[in-house]
Amino acid sequence: MLGILLLSLVPSGCHTSKPEPASLSYLRLGWSQPDDLPEMEPLLEQFTRGTGIHVRGLPVPETTLDQLELSRRLLKQVGSGPDVLNIDVIWPGVLEPDLVDLRRDLADEINSLEPQLLQSYAAKGKLVAIPYTVQVGVLQYRSDLLREYGYQHPPRTWDELETMAARIQSGERAKGNKDFWGYVWQGAAAEALTCNAIEWQAAQGGGRIVESNRAISVNNPAAIRSWQRAKHWIGWISPPSVLAYQELDSLNIFDKGGAAFGRIWGGASIARIALFRQMHWRNSLAQSITGYTTIPGGLAGAAGTLGGSGLAVSQYSSHRKEAIELVRFLTRAQIHSNQVDERAVVHEPGTDSASSVSEESRTSETAVRAKLVIRPARETGSHYEQVARAYIDTVHSVLTGDKPAPEAAAALEKELVRITGFPIGPPLKRD
Repeated sequence: MLGILLLSLVPSGCHTSKPEPASLSYLRLGWSQPDDLPEMEPLLEQFTRGTGIHVRGLPVPETTLDQLELSRRLLKQVGSGPDVLNIDVIWPGVLEPDLVDLRRDLADEINSLEPQLLQSYAAKGKLVAIPYTVQVGVLQYRSDLLREYGYQHPPRTWDELETMAARIQSGERAKGNKDFWGYVWQGAAAEALTCNAIEWQAAQGGGRIVESNRAISVNNPAAIRSWQRAKHWIGWISPPSVLAYQELDSLNIFDKGGAAFGRIWGGASIARIALFRQMHWRNSLAQSITGYTTIPGGLAGAAGTLGGSGLAVSQYSSHRKEAIELVRFLTRAQIHSNQVDERAVVHEPGTDSASSVSEESRTSETAVRAKLVIRPARETGSHYEQVARAYIDTVHSVLTGDKPAPEAAAALEKELVRITGFPIGPPLKRD
């Protein structure tokens, strides 16, 4: 009887209950990553169904440097910050102390990815993110207007772009479209201006601000000429308001039929840097009259800035194992998506469908490699944000006419020496 009585006193819920499933917070870059899988929400739901792990998205601001500031602030909120983050390709050196080294846990995925991209996410011996989206600066153009004005191919040099843009702009305005412009791009004092300006410099032989040997090269005649050329565009083939344009502003102008050419981001594979697709996530301008090609070149050839994002895990996540599983899942899904898109393009050459690109954009892997210019984030590490802000302010001051280009370049050189402690040197010849 005593045994029965004791048993009766044992709570009926003595069986160990299942632990609550983990819930991850994901700081995901927004519209600025058009290569990101458009099915992201269903994809995260698929991950939850398969693992029981819930994922909660966190909102982000529009501009790259604002996103960096938010990421840095949230990571310091130990225990309540994001578990998984999208980080821009230029952030690893800045965020490295707060991120997990992913080399060991994601070795299989790493072996499937482009080595050059992996280098971009390494900092102080750690691989702080797995490449997720890859972008390269490209030129979009109105293929119907090029044909109408007698051009057989899009501009291959900046000289050709100026000639074509001015002629098409004049012709369209003569038809009554008084607000039509030849070329729109991103001239606001933000990171997008760094991407534009470093393309101008590299094409002219003006280097990449800080070279791979950690020499500050920005104060040179070729870089100065490239800034002066861009200043000349404003009010001629580019609207004065371009000095306030972010990515969405220039996209909207082009999509509404207000420009002949525009600088945008084109998508590439994370498994190999080959410019095989452009995600047409906009539909306000008929895709049948929109073409895509490489950024125009100059004396040193063409140069498209390498962009994109990686997936990182917070050093302070209380669900590190689950966070790494999410990174693994998303990376494998993106690799599969890239492979599907590449097969679609290869098997449907010359189409005008939304998944296709122009023949000019079907560049071989070797050619695309030669057209990449990489911002000096790896060389400057934790100082990149200061370097970028100084560079942006300088170029913007030249474009607005506040400072003459030679004077601005000399002052910038001194400021970069102060920030980094690096020596001054000439631009290195691009491979």
